[in-house]
Amino acid sequence: MDWSAITLTSFRHEHVTLEVAPGGAWTSTPPAGAAAAALFDIFLPLVARDAPLAIAQIGQSLDGRIATDSGHSHYINGDEARRHLHRLRAVVDAVVVGVGTADADQPQLTVRHVVGPHPVRVVLDPRARARRCGALFEQADAPTLHVVAPGRGTVATPAHVECIELTADADGFAPQAVLALLASRSLNRVLIEGGGVTVSRFVQAGALDRLHVMVAPLLIGSGRPGLTLPPIATLDEALRPRCRSYACGSDTLFDLELDATRVR
Repeated sequence: MDWSAITLTSFRHEHVTLEVAPGGAWTSTPPAGAAAAALFDIFLPLVARDAPLAIAQIGQSLDGRIATDSGHSHYINGDEARRHLHRLRAVVDAVVVGVGTADADQPQLTVRHVVGPHPVRVVLDPRARARRCGALFEQADAPTLHVVAPGRGTVATPAHVECIELTADADGFAPQAVLALLASRSLNRVLIEGGGVTVSRFVQAGALDRLHVMVAPLLIGSGRPGLTLPPIATLDEALRPRCRSYACGSDTLFDLELDATRVR
């Protein structure tokens, strides 16, 4: 559905009517239960917006770790949190990971735990060092875009994998340049899924509209941090996004609304 062309949309299922306005405000008749209301609050602002969307999710422990020192992270968050992540995949056009995550985790980046279409999978790999194995490069469930810096050369790839060149600097690809590249292919709704370095670069660049932080009730004590941003001198410099929180199984989801001021 082209949400940009509507003023108000009604959905009817059995004895329930859901009215959704542009931007995601909603009402239901009869009133929705708590679980349904939480899902509407989280997802309708994502699907009923008339502008591009850049959202990231990061799953971490209470002490802000996304993996142990050895890189073990399966699974910090529980089953319901994984279903939430798959719902996010189902409502975006593309899902992005850095090469470190692609190599270490060998993710599929498909929708399996909920009903919905698979997004285009994007691997950010400035130095073209991906191992080119695992689901992203070997399974044709969804297209894969392998983004490398110019001059890194190309290799023979399966039909579902396309190698694309994008200018990079010493730190890698500029987040806004990544979003512009994807928008040029009509991939306007983008999920930045990992890892921590990649998500942190998008936060630092002011390139995100929303950030979902899924916090599990465990303490790892050491290991790889989630968000890593430049140091600040006082708390006045801290980011203070608008925030809502929701129970998600045994985990807690913090839905952060960021003020993205990027140029696309």
